[in-house]
Amino acid sequence: MSLNALKIGKYTIEYPIVQGGMGLGISWDKLAGTVSLEGGLGVISSVGTGYYNSNHFSKKNINSRPFEAENFYSKEGLNAIVANARKICGDKPLAMNILYAINDYERVIKDSCEAGVDIIITGAGLPTNMPEFTADYPDVALVPIVSSAKALKIICKRWTQRYNRLPDAIVVEGPLSGGHQGFTYEQCSQEEYQLENLIAPIKEEIKLWGDFPLIAAGGVWDHNDILKMIALGADGVQMGTRFIGTHECDADQNFKDVLLKATKEDIQLFKSPVGYPARGVRTNLIQMVEKREGPAIRCISNCVSPCHRGQEAKAVGYCIADRLSDANMGKTETGIFFTGANGYKLNEIISVKELIAKLVHGETH
Repeated sequence: MSLNALKIGKYTIEYPIVQGGMGLGISWDKLAGTVSLEGGLGVISSVGTGYYNSNHFSKKNINSRPFEAENFYSKEGLNAIVANARKICGDKPLAMNILYAINDYERVIKDSCEAGVDIIITGAGLPTNMPEFTADYPDVALVPIVSSAKALKIICKRWTQRYNRLPDAIVVEGPLSGGHQGFTYEQCSQEEYQLENLIAPIKEEIKLWGDFPLIAAGGVWDHNDILKMIALGADGVQMGTRFIGTHECDADQNFKDVLLKATKEDIQLFKSPVGYPARGVRTNLIQMVEKREGPAIRCISNCVSPCHRGQEAKAVGYCIADRLSDANMGKTETGIFFTGANGYKLNEIISVKELIAKLVHGETH
């Protein structure tokens, strides 16, 4: 079975494969640019752009960390990432992932539009006011991430009433994804919240409002998984973890090695200062945090609003910005390494071109 193209707003993606945005610095210019070049949708992560090119664009640093949200989410860093991705993919569709929970959400959306991205994907909260910030850029497609029909209903109702528009697509993320979940600990293991059981009710909700694509995410690993999701009613898939196993992935080699060595049992859910459970590899850091022996917490970057300027970080035992940036730099002792539940299946590093071929045609291709 051949895969159909995916249309999001004005943009046509050759293969219905969206590379999930991964921060900090896991999906920047090299990965996103190459995925778009090869016919998928490359997604840049807007998290921590002040760290790009060894903090080159951060105007003020404390202990080598970008100071405050204006430097952590550096406009100049973001511009450079988009420009360098464009050098790879040309005018093919290119997306930006922006977490709704960040400080400076409005500014980062506007920065992304100005930088010339075509599609903005937003999760980590309900982006009920997202269209307000892109009003001057009507060609930019808007894609919220949801985990329930109820969440989609709220978004469609608000967007219709306030902005007379609907999402250009939605990502439905199940509880096997890497990083932060849209579910409680209990829900992550309950049958009704598994991705395959979320698609049908959300598809029904879409029909009540109009017709836009549903992109399934969380635990999608190979060609067969893609076919399964499409058979269940999805128009495409979003995949993050599998793309870490590529040469072009922007992560440090040590980050890739952590995943290559991880077993199924190593991949677990743990608490996060963001307020949602997060999935990653149980490393030395997690063990230290559980004993309350983790690295010192100083809210330098002021990255996400739910953390309340480091209060939640202190309650949980680690700073998410510092630990993700350490992982990006390959610091295995103090980094936090997010991965989807299937991350243990990663056993080789291949090119994005090879991976896309496997996803489109099958593993033996």
